[in-house]
Amino acid sequence: MPWPTWEQALVVAVLCALVAVGLPRRGPTRFTATAVPAARELALIASLYAVWRVARELPLARDDGAIERARQIVALQRDLHLPTELSLQQLVLRHDWLALPTSLYYAIPHVPALLVFLVWLYVRHRDQYPHWRNGLALLTAFCLVIRFVRVAPPRFLVDLGYIDISERYGPSIYGPVGTGVSDQFAAMPSIHVGWAAVVSLGILAASKSRWRWVFMLHLVITILVVSASGNHWWLDGIVAIALLGVGLRIDTLSRRSLATWRRSQLERRSSPSLA
Repeated sequence: MPWPTWEQALVVAVLCALVAVGLPRRGPTRFTATAVPAARELALIASLYAVWRVARELPLARDDGAIERARQIVALQRDLHLPTELSLQQLVLRHDWLALPTSLYYAIPHVPALLVFLVWLYVRHRDQYPHWRNGLALLTAFCLVIRFVRVAPPRFLVDLGYIDISERYGPSIYGPVGTGVSDQFAAMPSIHVGWAAVVSLGILAASKSRWRWVFMLHLVITILVVSASGNHWWLDGIVAIALLGVGLRIDTLSRRSLATWRRSQLERRSSPSLA
């Protein structure tokens, strides 16, 4: 199923904004108290999605250096004594019953899981929702900026033995370079891993259930799948998780600064003026 276009997302954002503005005029009711914040939030999410789609469709000037940077990552990971993605891919190929699940997990769950998480967090943990939504928005913005530094994924280095598991076993979400919804030379950082980190770490932070640790499997499996499928380097995922941490920290500091400013303004207004 094709992803919604930025035009469709923009229509949803406008309709939700109209609902958020129009409903309060009918007077306060239990329905409006629930529907207005939800419509406002959906308008924001749809707007961010539209911006993301437009940014991803912007033509990049050139792909020069993408293969060379991929080889530099190979050398850096070797210096850091990280295991090679090729060993993980060969493990999957030796047990080819793993190949199709690997390809499917790469292609399907990352967006639905994120949407379900956002709805769950909004409904069950409204106080923590803005923090993780803002962290997600900042992470995605970082990824969109960094993609202008072109990096090829492992599957382009066929001379090292890598293959495209999705192309061999299906389903493949990529066509020829320059086509499709995803930019194939934007391996660094991995938005798959970044969004999976939002889901897993967000559930871990918000929930008090003993079962919350089970959802860390989504992040672990995603890290393994993006590498085994030949679509990302280990460093792609490491950088994505680090950027999420930066985004969450920025949100925390911003909220703290805003609260301090509001407190100072309130104290200034409440203090008696000097004659």
